[in-house]
Amino acid sequence: MRRLLLIAPLLLFTVGCGVVPSSEGEATDAAREAARHAGEVLYGQRPRTAEEVGRSASGIDGVEVMRVMGTSTHDGDGIDVIVRTSGSAYNEWSDAQEVTVRRCFAVRVSPKSEWREDPRDVDCPEGPPLTFAPPPQPPQLPYEKLRAKLPRVPEGGRVDETEVRRTLAALDLDPAIHTQVKADDGRVGVLLSVKGNGFDPQDCLLARVSPGATEVWVPSRIQRMPGEGGCSVANALDPMPAPH
Repeated sequence: MRRLLLIAPLLLFTVGCGVVPSSEGEATDAAREAARHAGEVLYGQRPRTAEEVGRSASGIDGVEVMRVMGTSTHDGDGIDVIVRTSGSAYNEWSDAQEVTVRRCFAVRVSPKSEWREDPRDVDCPEGPPLTFAPPPQPPQLPYEKLRAKLPRVPEGGRVDETEVRRTLAALDLDPAIHTQVKADDGRVGVLLSVKGNGFDPQDCLLARVSPGATEVWVPSRIQRMPGEGGCSVANALDPMPAPH
C-alpha cells in the first residue's frame, strides 16, 4: 500500500507535465495571432490591387510581406499574402530563457473572406521581405488659384460660360483632374474632381459664378461619400443643405 502511495504523486506529476504546452507551441500561436491581426487590418470590401494590399500589409507592425499572389481582391479567390510574423513565450518550468519563433502564414484578402479568418500555416519563401514604393499621390485641387482666377460678374451683369471655360483651361490642370462646367438660369457651375475608389470620400472642388457673387468651396465629407451626390456640377449650381 505504501508503495502505491509513493507512486501516485509521481504519476500525477508526469501527467501534469504532459499537458503543459510547449513554449514553442505557445510562441507559434502568438505568431499566428499576429498574422490574424494582419488579416483584420486588411479586411474590407473595397477593391484593391495586389500592390495595394501588399503595401498595406507591409505597413503593419510586426509583419513582413514575403509574397503576394493574385491580381486584385475582386478577381477569382482574391489575393493571398504570405506574411512572416514572430511570437514569444516563456515557461519557467522548462525554459532557461524566452523562446521566440518566426513563422509564415497565408492571409486571404477577398470580399469572400470572413472576419478574423484563420491564416494558413505555410513554409516561408526564400529571400528577403518584399518592399513597396509609396503610393502615387493624387493631384492637389487648386482651391486658391480657382478662387483667384474665376471671373467676377457685377450685379445685373451676365455670366459668360465661355469665359469660365477659358479660365479653367488656363489653369493647366493635372490630367487626372476631371472638370465639368454647366450653365443654368444665368449662373455657371464648376466641378473639379479626382477619381475616387468608390468607398472613401471623393476629392472635389465646387464653384459657382453668379451675378454679384463668385463662390468656391469643398463639400462636406458626408456629401462627398459615394452615392451622396456632393461631387457633382448640380451641387455646384444648387448646393445641398449642410448636414445636421
